[in-house]
Amino acid sequence: MKIIFINKFFHLNGGSETVFFQERDFLLQQGHTIVDFSMEDGRNLSSPYAEFFVPNTSYDSSGGVAKKIQQAVSFIHSSVAVRKLEALLVQEKPQIAHLHNIYHQLTPSIIPLLKRYGVKVVLTLHDCKLVCPSYLALHNDRICNACVGGKFSKAFTVNCQNSKVRSLLLSVEALFHKWRKSYDGVDLFLAPSQFLADLTTQRISKDKIKVLHNGIDVSLYQPNYNDGGYCLYFGRLSREKGVQTLLKAHGEMVSHFPLKVVGTGSLAEELQKRYMKVDFLGYQSGQALIDVIAGAAFIVVPSEWYENCSMVVLESMALGKPVIGSRIGGIPEQIEDGKTGFLFEMGNVTELAEKMETLVNDSVLRKEMGREARRKLEEQYSLAQHNKRLFEIYSALLDKRI
Repeated sequence: MKIIFINKFFHLNGGSETVFFQERDFLLQQGHTIVDFSMEDGRNLSSPYAEFFVPNTSYDSSGGVAKKIQQAVSFIHSSVAVRKLEALLVQEKPQIAHLHNIYHQLTPSIIPLLKRYGVKVVLTLHDCKLVCPSYLALHNDRICNACVGGKFSKAFTVNCQNSKVRSLLLSVEALFHKWRKSYDGVDLFLAPSQFLADLTTQRISKDKIKVLHNGIDVSLYQPNYNDGGYCLYFGRLSREKGVQTLLKAHGEMVSHFPLKVVGTGSLAEELQKRYMKVDFLGYQSGQALIDVIAGAAFIVVPSEWYENCSMVVLESMALGKPVIGSRIGGIPEQIEDGKTGFLFEMGNVTELAEKMETLVNDSVLRKEMGREARRKLEEQYSLAQHNKRLFEIYSALLDKRI
C-alpha cells in the first residue's frame, strides 16, 4: 500500500502530531510505503520528500497592505501547496491520502486535487474546524455554537476573534470551502470521539464518519498505583483548558494537598504570580514528564472547551492514575465516573474541590480507580487496536467496501 500522509507540521507540535507520527511509524514498520507532505520548518523530522514541502508560513500582522492581502488569500487557498502536491502526486502515485491538520498553511484546496488524481482521501478530525471556523468553538472564553449548521458568517457578525479583520477572514475561509465543496472529496472522516462524530454530522453525512479513538502504546508505560502525595495538571496553560478553575478549587480544599502544574502558555506568568503555593514545573517532556505523572495521586483535566479524545487522559490512564475531568466534549467517553475517576460540571469550582478531596482522603480508592483506568485503556485505547482498525479502514476503502 502506498499512502501519502499530510499534516502542516512535520515535528511534534501537539496531540494531533502525536497521532500522525504514531500512525506513520506503524505503517512504515508494516512495510507500507509512506509519502510525506508538509511545511518546511527547522524543527522537522527527516523526510525523503522534504523538497516537496511548502515554504514555512506564519500569519502575523506585520507588513504592508499588499503582504496582508497575499497572506489572506493563501490562508484560504494555497496555490503553492496545490502546485507542490501535484508534482508529488505525479511522481509517487499514492493510493490513499490521510490528512490530519491541513488548515491555513496547506488548506482544504488540496482535497479536490487529490480526487482528480484518483486518490482515496481520509481526514482525521482533531478539532471542531468543520463546524466552527476558529476550530475551538469558543467566544470570549465560553462555548460557542453560533456557526453550527453552516452559518459561517456568524464568525464575523459575533466577532468571535475580537477582531473584525480576523473574524471576517475565518468566515470567508469557511464559506469559500463550503461553496467550493472542498470537503465533498473526502471519502471518510475519522473522529477520535463519538462526541465529535455527532457534532460533525451537522455538516457531514453520518455515513461518511467513523469513530477511531486515539491510541497509546501501552508497552511504553509501566503503571504505578502508588504515588508521591500530590495532584497534577499537565498541558497548555490557557483559558480554554480550565487551569484557573483548578487553581481556585485547589485553594478551597481543606486538606491543602500539594498541586503540581506542568506546561507553558499564555497564562503561565500570571498564574505563577497569583498562586504562589502551587508548584509550577514549566515544560516537561519524555521520561521527566512520565516520572511526574507516575508520581501523582491523580490527574485533573478541567477543560472548558470541546476536548476531543484527550491524550492527557490516555497517558494518565496508561500510568494507572485516576482522572478528574470536566463533563464536556469527549472526556465523559474516556472517564467512567466513579470507576476510573470522576466527572464534574465544567467550571464548577466547588464540585471540583469536593471530588479532589474525595481522592485525597482515600488512597485505596485511588489505587482501585487507577487499576480500572489502566484496564480500560488496554481494552479500548491501545495503539495496537487503533492501528489494526486504521489498516482495516484503508483496505475497505481500496476494496470499495466503504
